[in-house]
Amino acid sequence: MIRPIAAVLLAALSAAAAAQTPANPPVRIRGTVESLDGQILTVKARNGESIKLKLAETFVAIGTTKASIDDIASGKFIGTTTVGQREGSLVAEEVHIFPESMRGIGEGHYDWDLRPDSKMTNANVANVVKMANDRVMTVQYKGGEKKILVTPKTVVVSVAPTERSQLKPGAQAFIIAQRQPDGALAALRVYVGLHGQVPPM
Repeated sequence: MIRPIAAVLLAALSAAAAAQTPANPPVRIRGTVESLDGQILTVKARNGESIKLKLAETFVAIGTTKASIDDIASGKFIGTTTVGQREGSLVAEEVHIFPESMRGIGEGHYDWDLRPDSKMTNANVANVVKMANDRVMTVQYKGGEKKILVTPKTVVVSVAPTERSQLKPGAQAFIIAQRQPDGALAALRVYVGLHGQVPPM
């Protein structure tokens, strides 16, 4: 059963705040779900390691589905992984479009680990300018603004809270976890690919 939107938003924002605590930085895991046994999620990471995580009390499952460059519009709250620049704009590897209930999650511009020298920007889209097959979006977050180039090579997805039952064996997942005092990992958020989608972030 999906939690009420207010509860999901509160949990997501709490998780985001916890994940950004400098003393205990987030652990990001990308891989394939092997099993979900009660509160224990087992994932085979891309390096072949099998990792067990306990679902945190504030855990949220977030479904990832394919979207289009045309779905990126002014007023949307998005996240984007960028690598490098072109003509003054950061170049987007991927863009994930959040629902309104998740507005503000992870807001800001910071280092990321998808690719060497990659950055993550979670921000509001102020405007979008079409340039041939590309789009240049101006995004604004607390304390800053960036121009992001979205190309036909950019992977665009929509994300939204989903049921934990979607954490099925074989599903592709991107997990934000936190190391506990006993060394165990607690999964705060699990982005799970729906309909064969791979979470691109």
